[in-house]
Amino acid sequence: MRVLMVSDVYFPRINGVSTSIQTFRQTLPEEGVDVRLIAPAYDKLHGTEDWITRVPGRVIPLDPEDRLLHWRAMHRAVLKAAKGCDLIHTHTPFVAHYAGLKAARQLGIPIVTTYHTLFEEYLQHYAPFIPASLLRWQTRAWSRRQCNALDAIVVPSQAMKHRLEDYGVTAPLHILPTGIPLQQFSSGDGAVFRARHDIAANRPIALYVGRIAHEKNIGLLLRAMQKARPQHPQALLLIAGDGPVVSDLQKQAQQMGLGENVRFLGYLDRKQELPGCYAAANLFVFASRTETQGLVLLEAMASGLPVMALAAMGTVDILAPRRGAIISPDDADEFGQALADFFAHPERWPALSDEARHYAAEWPDAAMASRLARLYRNLVQSEQREWKAHTKVKPA
Repeated sequence: MRVLMVSDVYFPRINGVSTSIQTFRQTLPEEGVDVRLIAPAYDKLHGTEDWITRVPGRVIPLDPEDRLLHWRAMHRAVLKAAKGCDLIHTHTPFVAHYAGLKAARQLGIPIVTTYHTLFEEYLQHYAPFIPASLLRWQTRAWSRRQCNALDAIVVPSQAMKHRLEDYGVTAPLHILPTGIPLQQFSSGDGAVFRARHDIAANRPIALYVGRIAHEKNIGLLLRAMQKARPQHPQALLLIAGDGPVVSDLQKQAQQMGLGENVRFLGYLDRKQELPGCYAAANLFVFASRTETQGLVLLEAMASGLPVMALAAMGTVDILAPRRGAIISPDDADEFGQALADFFAHPERWPALSDEARHYAAEWPDAAMASRLARLYRNLVQSEQREWKAHTKVKPA
């Protein structure tokens, strides 16, 4: 089986969509699925891979990390690449959606999408001049029209399934999270990472990994650290990642007197540096209210890192069992007190670490790829049966 994935974003742009595509691309071949990808070209060097076709675009105002793809070039590239494919899988709702949908209908093959991002909450941070109520209404209507035009929608969590049903989406919804490459995140060397970054071996570390953006609610983590610091003056919050509000948060940390307690690491290579960073920390902290899954929580757990986070939207599916996880209220003071309590009891850390690692092992990438391959085959078989039913010649 050959599947064409289409996306308005992919590496070197770092986000959950890119990670999900890469993870499935690495595991689907074991299920007999050959994946091809249409994705943007970026200014940064991204190498040449024969399974990816890069389409030109231009920088988006106020969002220089992303690209607005050339409409005609994208449509031509998708239609050309889709010939000989059994199914199209889109991952973003912009030019990729419309090019993928047109090609699928023209070629008579099924099309599925993964609804990765809760745009209803995301867009208001980048278009504050538009009333929030109007943005929500427009986003819901837009998502409903797009989803109902497709053959199936993959959602990474129960919460996203309920949200799309509330939007009025009637196309089939399938809960299928992205899995974790367990081996990649279980082999980091924390001692080496601490030495490289001049961090004392016994210094307590809380870690955040992800995009540095408004919707990640990192300001709450800074306020929580400020609350915990009087009890633990040596505590350190590491923030790994990049994004549009790095400089704002750096200034905020300095103004809060956290210059010695917060360190921004920038982007860390996922294979070479990130596993060591996870292994160096004592706790993973996360305050986003808008995650559709919270894949990074599972990465941390696979490294044996307990998690303290808000249980909101997609993270609920991961956090609800409370295995290797501490759920905090959406309040900086309470989060900070929970952080201080954690640092005060290092004797509890090994049990939480083991619990986290065992729990993450239940989310392997290979198992999720097997489920996605099964969905692909069911959609293709259904399309073939429908085509035969419409083209069958009745006897005279």
